[in-house]
Amino acid sequence: MSDRDTFTQPSFFGSTSTPLKARPLVLPPNVTREDFGTFLREIIDLVGNGNVEIITSEDQIDDRSYMNPAHTHDPHHVMEQDYFLASAVVAPRNVADVQAIVRLANTLSFPLWPISIGRNSGYGGAAPRVSGSIVLNMGKNMNKILEVNVEGAYCLVEPGVTFQDMHDYLVANNLRDKLWIDVPDLGGGSILGNTTERGVGYTPYGDHWMMHSGLEVVLPNGELLRTGMGALPDPKRPDTMGMKPEDQPWNKAAQLFPYGFGPYVDGIFSQSNLGIVTKMGMWLMPNPGGYQSYMITLPKEDDLKQAVDVIRPLRLGMALQNVPTIRHILLDAAVMGSKAHYSSKSEPLSDEDLDAIAEKLNLGRWNFYGALYGPKPIRDVLWDTIKGAFSTIPGVKFYFPEDTPEDSVLRIRDKTMQGIPTYDELKWIDWLPNGAHLFFSPIAKVAGEDAMAQYAVTKRRCQEVGLDFIGTFTVGMREMLGTLGADHIVCIVFNKKDPLQKKKAHWLIKTLIDDCAANGWGEYRTHLAVMDQIMGTYNWNNGAFLKFNELIKNAVDPNGIIAPGKSGVWPRQYSKVTHKL
Repeated sequence: MSDRDTFTQPSFFGSTSTPLKARPLVLPPNVTREDFGTFLREIIDLVGNGNVEIITSEDQIDDRSYMNPAHTHDPHHVMEQDYFLASAVVAPRNVADVQAIVRLANTLSFPLWPISIGRNSGYGGAAPRVSGSIVLNMGKNMNKILEVNVEGAYCLVEPGVTFQDMHDYLVANNLRDKLWIDVPDLGGGSILGNTTERGVGYTPYGDHWMMHSGLEVVLPNGELLRTGMGALPDPKRPDTMGMKPEDQPWNKAAQLFPYGFGPYVDGIFSQSNLGIVTKMGMWLMPNPGGYQSYMITLPKEDDLKQAVDVIRPLRLGMALQNVPTIRHILLDAAVMGSKAHYSSKSEPLSDEDLDAIAEKLNLGRWNFYGALYGPKPIRDVLWDTIKGAFSTIPGVKFYFPEDTPEDSVLRIRDKTMQGIPTYDELKWIDWLPNGAHLFFSPIAKVAGEDAMAQYAVTKRRCQEVGLDFIGTFTVGMREMLGTLGADHIVCIVFNKKDPLQKKKAHWLIKTLIDDCAANGWGEYRTHLAVMDQIMGTYNWNNGAFLKFNELIKNAVDPNGIIAPGKSGVWPRQYSKVTHKL
């Protein structure tokens, strides 16, 4: 190691510097290795060696797994494996650590990329948009369930609390008969992280952002903010005097009423780079007193149009109580086995192939999954209504879980739609060898014509590039998420060890963004590699939306330290041309 690999210059942060021998594989723009070494020494002195990993070797760039996620890069890399790469991963121990790190970062304008768990699968994982950023692993140490309030039906959590953790807590404390947590397709994600990314689940509480109440946020200057009713102090008592702000009790209404007084600022901390969320209140679903899941199979591809038109009045009228899904046959087939299990073809499967798979699995070309909630008399009335409406579609069939095999997708969804975390949906990623995926999430109105148009566009582009269409539509109250895959998003499955397939997947998602924008369908969430492109489609009135976001970013974070480039919003210090993909 040369002399320049040992950092010995005096610290300009205030403590005595110790030589730090480290040569990160990548540094952020305008940061020297000497400054990096001094900065990391300060952080190590703050949080301890065990909470800092400097990325100095390619051996550390390991894709790992969903249950043991990589924090250095995107494990589903559609570009080069190390294209989005951290210089170091730091795990703060508490809110005070986060504040101290943020203040240190301001001295160098050093970019930080906060994550909760690192399981943002299909969107970039834990990888930073600007290579060389320090990934702040908020969930490693800050993983406490701070409160579960049965009477108010809410919880207060730190970033590291997963959906599985909350479910386990409810079961262990004999609260499952009183409260449920709404879960997404996979149970290992952070409640806080998923919610601030505006993820969804499948019970009546499926819109997670709608169900949050109260945030605690470290701002880019290191100051601590509580939103909504949390901005009103709890009446001072002797036992709170002298306590740190982050340890002080919340106002008793903070998790009950999200809006507080004045401008509602919570939204600027979702999918944003304006602060680091350290605590969040979340509403839990009271046990509805009864539950029944079901599946309705639709035999023909074109049945999608009529099905969506049947669904719309049922969803608006709340006969469909939860967030239902219409899944393409290959999504369910991929959960049950790899492509090689069904066919020896390398090209996209034909309609005849799909019909054969549907017959083999006793499924339709589209399969609708929903659930009924409440006492049996209520469920019976709702079921008669739903069954009658769907019976207008020729050839539909109706199933309850006990009518299907033990390993059926309905058995999996039966758990998901009652707030029980599962991990079985991971299996569809193995549709191809070395399976990886991208999610693509266009919004459309709940109308059969729109669904068929969106399906036609995406299917045609998949076939054009030589990849199978794997899709689902997730139905909200008035909107529909069109998705090529699970997790209420469009999933593009590819072999990450095949450079050509990676290029195809990247071309496909970029092309679909433009195709959908031309039809008025914008994406609600996306992968790192296309954030700028999608923000560019939200360009009404000469890009007023982005300009406003940039105005806020530069005012609140003048040194551009929090997640530069997140959601296509860049601080003034960064050249969009330089970072354009």
